[in-house]
Amino acid sequence: MRASIRRQYEEIQKVLEEDQRVTLTQMEMEERAAVQALDDLVETSCALIQEIEVDLSRISSELARTEEGGGEGRREEEEGGGEGQPDSMDTDIPARVKEVLSGCDPGSIRLDEPRAEHILSLTNNLLLLLRSQTPISKRLIRGYRSQVSLDPDTAHPKLVVSAQGDSVTYTDTWQELPERPGRFDTTLNVISLQGFASGCHYWEVEVTGKTYWELGLTYPSIPRKGRAESCWLGRGHESWCVEFFDGEYTAWHAGVPYRLPITKRFRHIGVLCSFSTGLVAFLGADNMTPLFSFCVGTFTDSLHLAMCPGHDHNSTNAKPLVICNATPPASAL
Repeated sequence: MRASIRRQYEEIQKVLEEDQRVTLTQMEMEERAAVQALDDLVETSCALIQEIEVDLSRISSELARTEEGGGEGRREEEEGGGEGQPDSMDTDIPARVKEVLSGCDPGSIRLDEPRAEHILSLTNNLLLLLRSQTPISKRLIRGYRSQVSLDPDTAHPKLVVSAQGDSVTYTDTWQELPERPGRFDTTLNVISLQGFASGCHYWEVEVTGKTYWELGLTYPSIPRKGRAESCWLGRGHESWCVEFFDGEYTAWHAGVPYRLPITKRFRHIGVLCSFSTGLVAFLGADNMTPLFSFCVGTFTDSLHLAMCPGHDHNSTNAKPLVICNATPPASAL
């Protein structure tokens, strides 16, 4: 009996340690993203301060020359004949200083404090969670699930969207589809019919059996026509994504790649966004492993789930991408 009880407690300890590791790792990723955003603000502030210092130095020099020129120079400047009149130059300096201060407010970079408070609340019910063997982070994040369906009017002609709007598959046959302003005509993309502009939202997408895919979030303003690089997910300022190709993961935004030190192949990928904190995060949803987080700050438009299943690569990548919590489009109801 003692040995049995000891084994049970050891198992509980393992569950707790794994749950703690995943939860703290997620919070550390958010902290690193916030610190990076603050560093970017500091760099921008320093550059603008240097500009203002150059302007102030030039104005001081002009003031000194004006004083050396005596009363006659001042009279000429008052009549509009002088070139170095300080009162008429750079009158927008106070406005520029205010612009610098407002644009570099560190208060715009926030961690997800409501989520942290929610975690603390859940730990108060730890015994109940242990009975159900549901890790805190998994229960928390999956509580933000939002239903979406893919919009076939945005899908590239070589993509087949299921009637339920819950999956997308590549086909080598060019489909004769109606021309739509919102349809991608070069990149193999499709986005969700629903967009979200507030709150926290979470989606899981099945990627089993695939060797290439791109998955992320986008503003509806993402370019959709032509071969511009910004049409690809994560290559412009309008979208964020994680790409899986030949066993390697890469996060993308604004054309900047972030290679991820992860080799495990996940069956499901989670996408989380929080409008209150400006966070976009990607997870290996099998065990809620954090992959990468973007600290956006403030979203300027609604967000749509976006995905690219990629070419079939001689049938090695023929599997579909499947949304695990899709909702049928209105036309199918």
